[in-house]
Amino acid sequence: MLQVGIIGGAGYTAGELIRLLLNHPETNINFVFSTSNAGNKLYKVHQDLVGSTEISFTSEINADVDVLFLCLGHGNSTAFLQKNSFSDNTKIIDLSNDFRLLADKNFEGKEFVYGLPELDKEAIKTAKYIANPGCFATALQLAILPLAANGLLKDDVHINAVTGATGAGTSFSATTHFTWRDNNFSHYKAFNHQHLGEINQTVNQLQNDFNSEINFMPNRGDFSRGIFATTYTKFEGSLEGAKKIYKDYYKDAAFTFISDESIFLKQVVNTNKCLVQLEKHGNKLLITSTIDNLLKGASGAAIQNMNLMYGFEETLGLNLKANYF
Repeated sequence: MLQVGIIGGAGYTAGELIRLLLNHPETNINFVFSTSNAGNKLYKVHQDLVGSTEISFTSEINADVDVLFLCLGHGNSTAFLQKNSFSDNTKIIDLSNDFRLLADKNFEGKEFVYGLPELDKEAIKTAKYIANPGCFATALQLAILPLAANGLLKDDVHINAVTGATGAGTSFSATTHFTWRDNNFSHYKAFNHQHLGEINQTVNQLQNDFNSEINFMPNRGDFSRGIFATTYTKFEGSLEGAKKIYKDYYKDAAFTFISDESIFLKQVVNTNKCLVQLEKHGNKLLITSTIDNLLKGASGAAIQNMNLMYGFEETLGLNLKANYF
């Protein structure tokens, strides 16, 4: 059994990670670190865990765990690793944005691999340190990876995507308050979302002659979880040709599927799946993609990466049923 530690255990992604690890046949949760909740049972914060565990939060760290998950706020993983040392055998999976970009991936002798299995599964298998992708970045990259890998992004890419309230984390703000969010809709960080750095990095890795714009409009939805994205760009080929490109690219992907029918959010919420659907409209290819932002966009992907790093079946502990009705 892998001994697992979690740093920053009180947030949404940590709650989902704990739920997955408790039900994973190859892991044992050694500790969940949270200074603000030390001594409290996990289920006092993550109330869906009532009856599932008697583990308590702790302010103590075991430096000899096999796997360490960092579920800290953006910018805090760097500070934490500067202050705390772990065994040479400890593998680290970071869920923040601290090590996702090439400029940040080398940190004090630790080289972080970008953990998107559909992009670089073989590198993940041999990695010791993983930078888990962002939630929007996952949904949007999975929409355009096959085009970039085949050198077929020839024009600007336009993206409109909506995320649920859990994407903002557990901290309260004016735009996460129920009375504001309910029956409401808005955009934010227009054309300037932080996940664009990851997306552009991947596209240029696969298609180094890409020099057009990726125009991303993120939106807030009045639902709890999930991301639904529509992406379009000019495409000279046929719809059948596009479908073949996508199905060939994802033929070995454990959780990304190309649908011939229209897709919708409830198909993926509470799962580690990404669904992609294609349509051709004139000279434009419309790509729809949808994921659960807390699972495929965060904690589920982290478990998927852990499975790959330790040679487990990639889907182990992740065969989850969607909240379809």
